[in-house]
Amino acid sequence: MNIQIFGKTKCFDTKKAERYFKERGIKYQYIDLKEKGMSKGELNAVCQAVGGLDALLDENCRDKDALALVCYIAEEDRMEKVLENQQVIKTPVVRNGKKATVGYRPEVWKGWE
Repeated sequence: MNIQIFGKTKCFDTKKAERYFKERGIKYQYIDLKEKGMSKGELNAVCQAVGGLDALLDENCRDKDALALVCYIAEEDRMEKVLENQQVIKTPVVRNGKKATVGYRPEVWKGWE
C-alpha cells in the first residue's frame, strides 16, 4: 500500500485517520494542506476517485467566502479556484494509488490492499 493522507493539523478526523493506519502498522505519508497542498494532478486523481469536485468540498469550512466563490463560478474555472483555496477541501483525503476517500472512512480502508 502507498497511503497518502492530506489533512490539516487541527482536524480531528485527520488525526483519527493517522491513528487508524499507525495502529495497524501501515506506513503512510502525511501532507499538510495548509503548508504544501495538492498538486493539480493529485487533485484531478482524487476527484476522479471520489466522484467529482463536489464530493471534495467541505460545506462546513471556516472560509465561507472562498467556498461560495468555488460553488458559484463557471464549471471550467472551479478546479483552479480549489487549487488556490485548498481550505475548502474536506479532510482527510486519503489516497492509495488510484483509490481515494474523503473524510474518516475506515470501512473503505479495510478493503484496500
